[in-house]
Amino acid sequence: MSQTSTPERLQKIIARSGLVSRRAAEEMIAAGRVIVDGQAAHLGQKVDPAHARIVVDGIALPTAPDLVHYLVNKPLGTVSTAADTHDRRTVVDLVPDVPRVFPVGRLDADSTGLIVLTNDGDLTNIVTHPRYGVTKTYEALVEGVPGRKALESLVAGVPLDDSFARAISARLIGKFGGRAHLEIVMGEGRNRVVRRMCEVVGHRVVELHRVAVGPVRDRHLKAGEFRVMTIGEVRALYAAGRASREDVQGSVEAGNE
Repeated sequence: MSQTSTPERLQKIIARSGLVSRRAAEEMIAAGRVIVDGQAAHLGQKVDPAHARIVVDGIALPTAPDLVHYLVNKPLGTVSTAADTHDRRTVVDLVPDVPRVFPVGRLDADSTGLIVLTNDGDLTNIVTHPRYGVTKTYEALVEGVPGRKALESLVAGVPLDDSFARAISARLIGKFGGRAHLEIVMGEGRNRVVRRMCEVVGHRVVELHRVAVGPVRDRHLKAGEFRVMTIGEVRALYAAGRASREDVQGSVEAGNE
C-alpha cells in the first residue's frame, strides 16, 4: 500500500471506487451514511485515500489507490501459495505480476475452484479468520451415496486427527453410478478438512470444487482464468464478515435412505 498520497475530496474517492456516482456519493455524505476514521463525514471533506478508513452504510469501502482484488478459478494441480519450493505453478502465476498479491486462504493442489487473490490485508483477515464466519461452499463428488445420518454427522461434527470439525450445511444434490454429488458449506479452511471429514463418514472424495467464497460466485469463470472483482463483491465479502459463525445454523438436506 502507498505510504503517502494526496488528500482528495471524499465524494471523488467514493465515486472512483465504482460504488456510486459522485453526485450520489455527495447525497450519501449529506445523509450521514459515510464514516471516516470513526467520525461522520461532511461535504467538502478531503481525506488521504491510502490511509483513511471509509465506511459506507456500515461496510468498509476499500479505497487505497493500489489495492487490487482478483477472483481466480484455480485449476487442478496448481498450488494456492505465493511461491512453491518444487517449482510448481501457483495461483499467483495466473494473475498480473504488479502489484504483488497473495492468495486468501488455500485450496489443495488436487482441488479446484474459486480463490481470492489480493493485497488487501483487511479483507484477507476477514475472509480467513474463523471468527468472522465467512463461508466457503464446495461441491464434492464422493464414493457411495451418503444417507441422512452421514450428512447429519458432517453438520454435527466429526473427530479429526488434529481436533473436531463441522460443516455449516451438507446436502445431496445428485447421485449416479455409485457416486454422489454433495454441496458442503464450511466456516473454516483447515488443511484438506472437507476430504478428511467425508472420509470419516465413509465417503472418499473423488473431486472437490469450491463454488463460492462467502457470497461471491462465478459459474462462467473457466479453470485457469481470473477477473477483477467488482466493488460490490468486495463489499459483500466485508459485509459477510459482520455475521459471526455462531449465528449460522447447520442444515441438512438429503433424499430418503
